[in-house]
Amino acid sequence: MAELVTGHAGKAHATAEQAAGLNAGILGLDDYVLNVHDKLKITVVSANKVTIGTGELVMQGRHVSQGTPEDLIVTNGSQGQKRNDLIVCRYAKGSQSVESAKLVVVRGTPTTGTPTDPAVNTTSPLDGGTTYDMPLYRIPLDGITIGTPVPLFNVLRPMSDVWDSLTQTEVLTLINSTYGTVKGYRRGSLVTLRIDWKSSASGSWNTGNFGTLPESWRPPMDLNFSYGGRDGANQKSINVNANGTMTYANQGGTQGTNAFGMTVSYAL
Repeated sequence: MAELVTGHAGKAHATAEQAAGLNAGILGLDDYVLNVHDKLKITVVSANKVTIGTGELVMQGRHVSQGTPEDLIVTNGSQGQKRNDLIVCRYAKGSQSVESAKLVVVRGTPTTGTPTDPAVNTTSPLDGGTTYDMPLYRIPLDGITIGTPVPLFNVLRPMSDVWDSLTQTEVLTLINSTYGTVKGYRRGSLVTLRIDWKSSASGSWNTGNFGTLPESWRPPMDLNFSYGGRDGANQKSINVNANGTMTYANQGGTQGTNAFGMTVSYAL
């Protein structure tokens, strides 16, 4: 029977199960840490204690809030043995269907070989599971030493990031020189540049500078693009560097001083 959830019914009728179903339908069936507060950042305090910072997460549609940092005890390791522990957020449904969530350290099995992660509860409460674990961190132990914790969760980006990824900027002049211009536009993380240069450095291997891109337009690594002029002239490498500098380099052969232009695209 259909039921209006977000509407006045003259009595208390909206349930946590319905709210979880809505969250799961919108956010998906994966588990996520939300992009707020400390994002459950972990700090190793000692050989047997870690601190989990503040944050919010959604596991199988259930929203869990970590309002204050929390200390967790890791069982001491043993000399000559290795072990993987997991820090999980554990959902549980107890008697009278009372639900709860808490952070738990799941201890692994010590071994002299390569340690494996301990088993966790994987039956979703959406499928009737009464205990479910969302892994947050792997804690590797080598002897009595805690290694670097390994994050096991994804951070769910906000809808504003989705909007930004779909929105295109206006065409902007990024470099303006007496020798020409570099214009560009962005759609999310994809950049398209149009180079219009009035002349070229002559000589088989000579180089030239376009200028420097604004910081928000720079690629994460140095990029190279090929420009091929007509009849074998003006063969160039167009270089867009991570520090924002843009240059070109002639690639041998016959090189004139003619104007040239091209379009390049790359992801930020």
